[in-house]
Amino acid sequence: MSGTAPRHDVVVIGAGTSGLTVARELSRAGMRVLGLEAGARYSRRTYPRTEVDTSAQLFWGGGVELTTDAAIAILRPKVVGGGSVVNQALMDRFDDVAWDDFRAASGIPFFRSEDMAPWYERAEANIALQIVPEDRRNENARIFAEGFEANGYRCAPLRRAQADCRFEDGNSCIECLGGCRIDSKQSTALTALPVAEEHGFELRAQHEAVGIVERPDHVEVHVRDLGGTTSTVLADRAVLASGAIGNSRLLLASGFGERLPAIGTGFYSHPQFMNFGIFDDPVNAHDGPLQSYRSADPGFRRQGFKLENVFAGPASIAMLVPGFAAAHLDVMKQLTHLGCIEVCIRDQHPGRIRLGKKGAVLVEKRLDAEDRRRRRAGADAIRNVLNAMGAKRIVEGEMGIGLHLMGGCAIGTDPRRSVVGEDFTLHSSSRIHAADSSIFPNAPGINPALSIMALSLRASETILEAAR
Repeated sequence: MSGTAPRHDVVVIGAGTSGLTVARELSRAGMRVLGLEAGARYSRRTYPRTEVDTSAQLFWGGGVELTTDAAIAILRPKVVGGGSVVNQALMDRFDDVAWDDFRAASGIPFFRSEDMAPWYERAEANIALQIVPEDRRNENARIFAEGFEANGYRCAPLRRAQADCRFEDGNSCIECLGGCRIDSKQSTALTALPVAEEHGFELRAQHEAVGIVERPDHVEVHVRDLGGTTSTVLADRAVLASGAIGNSRLLLASGFGERLPAIGTGFYSHPQFMNFGIFDDPVNAHDGPLQSYRSADPGFRRQGFKLENVFAGPASIAMLVPGFAAAHLDVMKQLTHLGCIEVCIRDQHPGRIRLGKKGAVLVEKRLDAEDRRRRRAGADAIRNVLNAMGAKRIVEGEMGIGLHLMGGCAIGTDPRRSVVGEDFTLHSSSRIHAADSSIFPNAPGINPALSIMALSLRASETILEAAR
């Protein structure tokens, strides 16, 4: 097999935010690119219609994967488009604080706002960006904004990757957590995949990469389809784009951990805790846009947390509301009267991804004393906001949610402490690349989607130069 000429120039493993961005750029440049994605491909007409089906069909683990101590629920997309399909598509650039910390941790000189600005501009040019019109922000957003003002806190509207949500027609973002049914959300399945396919890109959905081997003149990727049939894909190069857990699992299962001991280490997730205020009048936080505002308070940033107005489906809320039996039922009966604000912490204590028995993925992730302090500071600020707006009772969620899965294959100059080098190529490799959130050297404390796109664009240029 190793003597067979490669069939593709590049195989991209994972068809999410990074993978489809890279596929579009390389295909447009004339390369023969194959994409592999473990999840299924949907359209606006075929996305799941219920919260339960969404969890079962669009996520690993049937919706939730728990850390080893069951304290954090990991939500890992398993669908063409990845996180750009199931998340709220919030698009913020990293600030100087995030880039300075990235640069200090990695030794990579281009982690500067001025160096990344052109790549951000290119990423933004590929998508439509909007903020929710003020007259369409729902009652939960009003509670957030006016509660901030009452406490002297600063907030700002969220910039979202959307074209036209037509809220005046009664559309609600809570449905878009299972895929946008009007193609407003600017997922890479909508903005990058069609362009890549126009230039010859081939995508094999429901094909999971289970092993990778680098040969002197090509890369072999071992693949398993939905029916369990295995095959081998050959390419000149491979791009790992299946996220922190997916990339770490693939490399560890393929034996790369012996020469790259940092694989799976430095895992971050921006643990998020949803806190609820119960109000006398209906809030209907499920209606209209779920997220319109974020905190923009310098004091919050210094303390290592941010706040956003948010909500979820009833099954998810039921999992996050603490208590049992009658006490739990009492809160759920008041679902439409719940206002909700989440605290997202910039976690300082990294976790680890490793393989257990029979290759099962184990995620070790706990909050240390500083992380717990940040959570408490955020919860206190939420309490102030909700009390100022007349909440008759406040319920603090106890389970953390890991939505921003980062690290495990950190970028850096030291092969003992990092996995990927400055050229987005694995240390000791010349043919395997990565540029998704798995390469983050720490937690930025800012929504990562736009920065993943920008880094993927930069990496695409580097890969093209290497191929030439």
